[in-house]
Amino acid sequence: MMMLWASAATFLGIHLFSARMRLRDLVTNAIGETIYIVVFSLVSAAVLVWLWFAYNAARVSAENRVLYDLGSRVRDAALPIVLLAFLIGVPGLLLRKSPTRIGYQNTAPSPNSVMGIIAITRHPFLWGFTIWSGFHLAANGDEASVILFGSLFLLSLFGTVSIDAKRKRKLGADWDAFAAHTSNIPFAAILAGRVKPNWREIFGWPMAVAFLLFLLFLFGHARMTGISPFPDGWRFS
Repeated sequence: MMMLWASAATFLGIHLFSARMRLRDLVTNAIGETIYIVVFSLVSAAVLVWLWFAYNAARVSAENRVLYDLGSRVRDAALPIVLLAFLIGVPGLLLRKSPTRIGYQNTAPSPNSVMGIIAITRHPFLWGFTIWSGFHLAANGDEASVILFGSLFLLSLFGTVSIDAKRKRKLGADWDAFAAHTSNIPFAAILAGRVKPNWREIFGWPMAVAFLLFLLFLFGHARMTGISPFPDGWRFS
């Protein structure tokens, strides 16, 4: 369990360091933005792999205590909640030039930036990850799962606020104009009437890819994790 705590603390620590804008500026001024992004991405990926292996070891450990159990009704809500996470998150990964994506942090957003899934939230991937990790945090009350999914939930949720602050600082009025027609919280800008969504654009090929990936993970979940996501425990074999 200590290895899981160490990997989770490291994973959170490197991302919190990245969120410290003055420290980040010092590093990027010294080595350049591109090198920083490459190094940070490689380190993050390596620590994420460490976190996953540490979780798998801790999950079957005798030290893994059950901290809470919210019941089968919460676990049975897996299909609609995780589907929503995929339908929001995956299209966010497939966006080519989103102002909130890594690599486009210096690109001034334009009215054309509010397209597709961005009309729902300007942080689609992070919100997809927030919904996914939040559900797994609620459905799995053992200590190992709380450490893993709690870390991912806090990081992805905090990331939306951190990115907003960074972009506002860098892009100023251009960012304010973009933010005025979008929302961090999913569907908030639509409900407030600040943006008129193009549903044909939203339900385009990225949404189809998201649905296919959801089906792939749905029917492969029991094989990958040993846990069936279906309410009756049915397994696809």
